[in-house]
Amino acid sequence: MKTIVIVGGGFGGVACAMALAKKKLPDVRIRLISSKTHFEYHGALYRVITGRSPLEVCIPLSEVFAPYDCVELIHDTIVEIDCADKTITGQSASVYQYDDVVLALGSQVTYYDIPGLRDYTFTISSIHDALRLKRHLHQQFDTCVAADRHDAACATHIVVVGGGATGAETAAELSVYTKKLARSHGVDPGLITIDVIQAADRLVPQMPPAMSERILQRIQSLGVHVFLNKRVVKKDIERLYLDDMNVQAKTVIWAAGVQGNVLYKQAGLTVDVRGRVIVNEYLQAQDHVYVLGDGAATQYSGMAQTALYDGMFVGAFLAAQMRGKKVPSYDCTAPQYAIPVGPGWAAVLKNNIRYYGYHGWLHRRLLDWHVFRSVLPFFKALRVFRHGKVLCETCPMCCKADKQ
Repeated sequence: MKTIVIVGGGFGGVACAMALAKKKLPDVRIRLISSKTHFEYHGALYRVITGRSPLEVCIPLSEVFAPYDCVELIHDTIVEIDCADKTITGQSASVYQYDDVVLALGSQVTYYDIPGLRDYTFTISSIHDALRLKRHLHQQFDTCVAADRHDAACATHIVVVGGGATGAETAAELSVYTKKLARSHGVDPGLITIDVIQAADRLVPQMPPAMSERILQRIQSLGVHVFLNKRVVKKDIERLYLDDMNVQAKTVIWAAGVQGNVLYKQAGLTVDVRGRVIVNEYLQAQDHVYVLGDGAATQYSGMAQTALYDGMFVGAFLAAQMRGKKVPSYDCTAPQYAIPVGPGWAAVLKNNIRYYGYHGWLHRRLLDWHVFRSVLPFFKALRVFRHGKVLCETCPMCCKADKQ
């Protein structure tokens, strides 16, 4: 029996396992190893921070693969990959043998060796991170009730470092949500300050300049202060130090850096300066080793749509190999960009067509629906999609305020 091991339960890993399962290949064992028991939709994590249900972004893998009994799900964290011996070792000390391995480990946060960032900032790279940040925000607003005006201003000062899509989405959503928090906790909304620190000369620099300008205008209209061409040099408990200024804030969100998973380099694979693996036209890093999604050095790496395409492509390629058929080489089309900037507004770039506002926001929600539908049957996808409308506050003061 041929064993195909897929490492990673994100978009790419799930799409690859589903593509292989649908082929119903005889004498093939498909094993998906993930450090989580659930699939996380990272594109909506910012909504969890601001009070929406975690069930929108957290889908059990057992539910995803319920129709595919040929996929064996393994909950383990991979700590070593030996391409020469064709083995993978888990944190559980289990060793997994493979004939072909698909690495869909995604990316991880990098702090660029800047002192204090790892210890004193929050990230938004998982559901755990999002819920931790949400609890922290409620705690900060709680402390304002008995604090003097200076301390309250520090507690309600939020700095988002990184003006890419994640940073812009998060800052804009927080600008609305924190006003609700202020009312619930009896805090003066005038004390709230939200800053975005961006090293580049414009927001969301992967977008055309005109779109960056529209996003800047929108985020400023929500009361967010944007500082361009500013680099972080250090962070301590209460201050963030930039190259020419410093700010006092107890909530600093790091949304400025990701790199390929360190396991790629440890496995001896060739990586670029961002830690992404160099692959050929079939997403092969070397014989019997495939890398897809955020970890592959492809043109549109880093997008959920790309990871889904990669997973389906590798699944089809492996199936074709076993059946002695040929598959066209990799040719991923440009993804659609839909960047929400506050409730009911988004900037969309689709096939060189741009539009903004409420129609852009509807387009983004349609893309969200497409994601859920790509990994779940229709009615399960609909249930998860509907959770995006559900408020899910656990703070007693907020729950009390909602009832009044």
